[in-house]
Amino acid sequence: MHSVHPTPKFSIITVTYNAEKVLEDTIQSVISQTYHHIEYIIVDGASKDGTLSIINRYRPHIHTVVSEPDKGLYDAMNKGIALASGDYLCFLNAGDCFHEDDTLQQMVHTINGNELPDVLYGETAIVDQDRHFLRMRRLSAPETLTWKSFKQGMLVCHQAFFPRHTLVEPYNLKYRFSADFDWCIRLMKKARTLHNTHLTIIDYLDEGMTTRNQKASLKERFRIMAKHYGLIGTVAHHIWFVIRAVIHR
Repeated sequence: MHSVHPTPKFSIITVTYNAEKVLEDTIQSVISQTYHHIEYIIVDGASKDGTLSIINRYRPHIHTVVSEPDKGLYDAMNKGIALASGDYLCFLNAGDCFHEDDTLQQMVHTINGNELPDVLYGETAIVDQDRHFLRMRRLSAPETLTWKSFKQGMLVCHQAFFPRHTLVEPYNLKYRFSADFDWCIRLMKKARTLHNTHLTIIDYLDEGMTTRNQKASLKERFRIMAKHYGLIGTVAHHIWFVIRAVIHR
C-alpha cells in the first residue's frame, strides 16, 4: 500500500511592535506559500504606527490577530504559543521572510515516511532591505543537530527552527534578550528526531545587531550555556569563541 505523505499543519507566528516599515513583506511571504496547511497568527504589542492598518489590509488571510500591550517580545511569543494549533510552530519576525514561495512545501517533501520529526531545521540567508541576498548566516546548521550543538553558539537561527507543538513550552521571561536560545536547547533536550531539511528556509533581514543590547545579550547567553552545559565547559568554549572571532577578522 502506498504510504500517504504527511501534511503537517504549520502555525506561523509573527510578533510585531511598530513594524510598519517591514511587516508587509513578511505577511506576503506567508500568504503566498504554495503549501496551504497553515495558520497565520500575528501578536501585536499595541503598535502606535501603521502596523495595524497593514494587518487589516491582509486580515482575511490571517487566522488570528491579537493587539494589546505585552511585557516584551517573549511574552508576546508565549501568547502566540497559546493560540497555536498546528503540528509545527515557526516564529517569523517582522522583516523576515520565507526564502521561497514553496519553502514550506519543500520542507514537507524532505520528510521521509509518515512519522513527523520532532524538529525541522535548515539554513538562513541574510538579506538587505530590498530583499537582495547579502550572505549566508555566519553560523551554519550542523548536519546532525542535538541539544549539545548549541555549545558552539546558536547554530540554527530561531526562525529556521520548527519544533513540534507537543514539545513546545513557554519562553522563560527571566531572559530578556536570549530566551530563544534557552528555549531551543530545552526543546532539543526533549526531541528524539531532529530533521535537517538541507534547505535555506529563512531570509533574515540584516538590521545590524543592536549593539546597545549586545553586551547584555552575551552575558545572558553565557548564563544559559552555563545552566545547560556546565560552567567549566562554557568558559572553555568562550575562550574558543574569542579565538574564532579573532581568526575570523
